[in-house]
Amino acid sequence: MTIHAMIDLETLATGFDATVLTIGGVKFDPNNISQPMQEFYYKFDVDEQTARGRKVDENTITWWGKQSKEVQEDALGEEGRTPVIEVLKALNKWCVGVDSIWCQGPVFDIVILEHMYKEWQHHLPWNFWQIKDSRTLFQIMPKDPRKEINFQAHNALEDSKVQALCVQQSIKQLGLVL
Repeated sequence: MTIHAMIDLETLATGFDATVLTIGGVKFDPNNISQPMQEFYYKFDVDEQTARGRKVDENTITWWGKQSKEVQEDALGEEGRTPVIEVLKALNKWCVGVDSIWCQGPVFDIVILEHMYKEWQHHLPWNFWQIKDSRTLFQIMPKDPRKEINFQAHNALEDSKVQALCVQQSIKQLGLVL
């Protein structure tokens, strides 16, 4: 069976050096509409990142203020924060056996994570050719599959689950096998 992973970040800015709040991920079979397997979810230590100069953008802070209280608490709450290097090491272990990594857009999640890996001097758990972009896939569909699902957006784990399901649906609808 082919194993793919969907990764999603929630951040305090939008550049490559953004401070990361949370990371969520799920492993899934792209060729079979089924529940995702092996969830991955961590809340990053924010203070550790800002002390190193990772960015916080006022526009992003304002945007977070417009989200539901539940989403804000999950992303911005202090409880359960983990040092960056521990999250990166856990992500490396979680990525073992993954054939492809999907993210929403080619210049956000992966670029931020790769910069973070470099800054913390830790090796990447993927090769450049393993990265796939779900946003492009969804845009070529007759109808964006995300619009058909009611879910609590901006929770990194929930976003990953929905995006993985939408990849599965898109692959099936296009008659592809990955």
